[in-house]
Amino acid sequence: MAPQGEVRDEVAAFVKKVGQLARPNADEDGRLLFAMDATMSRQPTWDMAMSLQAGMFQAIPKDSALQVQLIYFRGLGECRASKWVLDAAALARLMSTIACQGGNTQIGKVLAHARDEHRKRRIHAVVYVGDAIEESVDALCAKAGELGLMGLPLFVFQEGRDSRVEAAFREFARLSKGAYARFDSSAPQQLADLLKAVAAYASGGRAHLKLQSSGAARALLTQIEGR
Repeated sequence: MAPQGEVRDEVAAFVKKVGQLARPNADEDGRLLFAMDATMSRQPTWDMAMSLQAGMFQAIPKDSALQVQLIYFRGLGECRASKWVLDAAALARLMSTIACQGGNTQIGKVLAHARDEHRKRRIHAVVYVGDAIEESVDALCAKAGELGLMGLPLFVFQEGRDSRVEAAFREFARLSKGAYARFDSSAPQQLADLLKAVAAYASGGRAHLKLQSSGAARALLTQIEGR
C-alpha cells in the first residue's frame, strides 16, 4: 500500500491541476467523459472502485448543467460509450452493472473517441481509471499530446503500483495538460472526495464546489479562487 503522505501529495497535485481547468460558459453545459478499464486485472478491487466512481456522480446537483458520457473497454475488442446524459443517477446505475472480462487494454480507442467527440463539441475534462497498458506507449503519447493541443485535459487515476504504467500515465497527463493520481485502496475516502469535487466543479464552477465539505473540495476551491 502507498504511504498516506504520498497519496495526499498526489491528491493535492491533482487538485491543483483540476483547479486550472477552464470553466464552461454560463450558457453551455459542462461535459465530462468518464473512461474505465474493465479488463480482468481490475477484478480484485472492482467493487470498491465501482463504489468510489459511482459516488462521483452523487456530487452533481439535480439542477446542474453537466453532461456525462461513460466509455469502457473489456473482453475481446469490446469498447462501448453511452449517450451524453444529464441523468447522473442513471449512469451510476449503469456503472454498477459492468463486470470485468479478460482482454487487452484499449486506451487508444478511448483517446480517439475523446478526440472525435471534442471536435463535435467541447469536452471539458476526461477522467480515466485503469491499471495496465498493453499497447504502444509512444502511440498513446501521440494521442494524448493531440488532446493537449485541442485543450482537452486527461485526469488519470492509476490503480496499483506498476512503475511502467505510472510513467506512461504521468506522461499522458503531462502531454494533455491534465493530471495524474494513484488510485489506492489505502485512502478510498480521499479519492472519493476528489472525484466528487471534480464533478461538482465541472458541473457548476465555484458555486457547486462550495456545496462540498471535503478537504479535497476546499483545496480545489482555494486553487480556483487564487487564480
